[in-house]
Amino acid sequence: MALVRWDPFKDLVSFKERMDRLFEDTLSRSRGIDESLAPGIWSPPVDIYETGDNIIMKAELPGISKNDINLEVKDNTLTLKGERKFEKEVKEENYHRIERSYGTFQRSFALPTNIERDKVEAKFQDGILEVTLPKVEEAKPKQIKVEVK
Repeated sequence: MALVRWDPFKDLVSFKERMDRLFEDTLSRSRGIDESLAPGIWSPPVDIYETGDNIIMKAELPGISKNDINLEVKDNTLTLKGERKFEKEVKEENYHRIERSYGTFQRSFALPTNIERDKVEAKFQDGILEVTLPKVEEAKPKQIKVEVK
C-alpha cells in the first residue's frame, strides 16, 4: 500500500477555487443584459500535471484563434495570455441570453522544476491547448538501485 502525503493547504486552495467559481457564476447570471455584453475578466480552466520527463498543461480555450493566444516561460513561470473576441455578426439587441465570457485573460503558473525552454512545445486542437514543458536533466527524478547483500 502506498502512502499519500496529505497537504492541508491543497484542500484549502481547492475549496477557495470552488467558492470563487460559485460566486463568479452567481454574479454573472444576476447581471443585467447591458452589463453582460461588456467585455469582462474571465479565466480558462487549466489542468497541470507532471510525468517523469515533462510538465504538461492543458487549457480549455473554445472559440479562440491560435493567433489570439500568447505563451511565455520566464523564471520558472508559465504565463498564458489571450483574448476571446465578441462576435459582431449578431446585433446586441437580438441576443436573448449571453452566458459565455469574452475579453482578455492572463494566467501565470509557478513551475516546480527547471524547464528546457528551447524544447517547449504547444499544440492547439479542438479548443484545447496542450503545452509540454520538458524538465532539464538534473530536475528529472533519479532511480537509485538498492543492493541487498
